[in-house]
Amino acid sequence: MGLFNNSNKDLKTFQDAVEARRSIYDLEKEVSISDDEIKSIIEHTVKHVPSAFNSQSTRIVLLLNDNHEKFWDITKEELKKTMDPDRDFQPTSDKIDNFKHSHGTVLFFEDQDVIEGLKAQMPLYADNFETWANQTNGMHQFAIWTEFAIEGIGATIQHYNPLVDERVFETYGVPKSWKLLGQMPFGNVREEAPEKEFNDLDERFIVKD
Repeated sequence: MGLFNNSNKDLKTFQDAVEARRSIYDLEKEVSISDDEIKSIIEHTVKHVPSAFNSQSTRIVLLLNDNHEKFWDITKEELKKTMDPDRDFQPTSDKIDNFKHSHGTVLFFEDQDVIEGLKAQMPLYADNFETWANQTNGMHQFAIWTEFAIEGIGATIQHYNPLVDERVFETYGVPKSWKLLGQMPFGNVREEAPEKEFNDLDERFIVKD
């Protein structure tokens, strides 16, 4: 029996939750919690995840129902425009349709107006603000991903930006100052992730005592 069993409320520690979070590609449209609960998870994350100088530059858009499906239709259309006409598009189309089959999509942005404002206010740190913004966006992604895992909801992060950016602005009325960094389709797990391989920790973690 895997970790994903509709609900992972039996996870005892934060470490359990981190371990349960995996990249899940085969997703169902149904989810084990309500859309209001999904919104609550995201609202809590947006409010409490830290950011450099409390900049709060991360922006999130939750796409549900037709808006969710439209995003993946847009993605497929824009991908098809870029592909060699002699190349078989069907595998790509099937991959996008799989994401469309999920329950919803979370779009992750960073507000460039906030970042540029911080650069102007604190020129000494100007070269760092882009990096710090990416770090806080990653923390938002990880927090939502992990909280979804606790609820038995699978997800994965995709990166079809900047290919879809203009269409996203047009379709969803997103401010042009918001830079799209990632897309997270999510839903109940249809097929669990395979066993994960780990590199030697001695190569990745050093203790100096």
